[in-house]
Amino acid sequence: MLNAMPALPTASGVLYLHGFNSGSASPKAALVCEACEGLSLPCATPDLPHRPDQALALSEAELAGLGAAPMVVGSSMGGFLASVLAERHELTAALINPAVAPARLVADWVGRPHVNPYTGEHFRVEDAHRRALAAMTPASVSPWRYLLLLGTADATLAPQDAWQLYRGARTILHPGGDHGFSALADYLPAIMAHGGHALSAERATALRKEPNDPNQSG
Repeated sequence: MLNAMPALPTASGVLYLHGFNSGSASPKAALVCEACEGLSLPCATPDLPHRPDQALALSEAELAGLGAAPMVVGSSMGGFLASVLAERHELTAALINPAVAPARLVADWVGRPHVNPYTGEHFRVEDAHRRALAAMTPASVSPWRYLLLLGTADATLAPQDAWQLYRGARTILHPGGDHGFSALADYLPAIMAHGGHALSAERATALRKEPNDPNQSG
């Protein structure tokens, strides 16, 4: 007989964590915030530093203003950070094409210059990024905490890797979905339901009509 999943708490607020080299003004961050606004639910979407340890510290600080049981929503590298927070603080989380084994991922980026399209910041990925990611990677995850949203045509991160790591999590596969998960508005009711909130059909329909940029991973 299968063991029942533990009951999830009703989210007291939502922390949205954008992907690598993205920002709080990204289309997905805006959609999550507007969904929360329709539910009168506190929402934080910080601009995360490019250094993973600094991004994690800022994310943990943001949790304090979101009540006793915040839900964390993260995209790509933000999905990894959301997992770190969920495991450390026993939180509920929704992950959109999350990065898996990010220390291995950024190893190929060391020395490469980047410009953040939202903040204009110029920086280079250093080996310190890889070491920080390796140090904060959870030894294991608790699948019952998570709602996993995967685009089957993600050309940046292999969806099979996330499927394997979070096996047993509530999972939504979006056929043909890209890394930017441009269909996010369609799945906001499921994300909010994971946090114990019902997004009205009228509000969900309105959000679907708002523009989203399929090229942004944030």
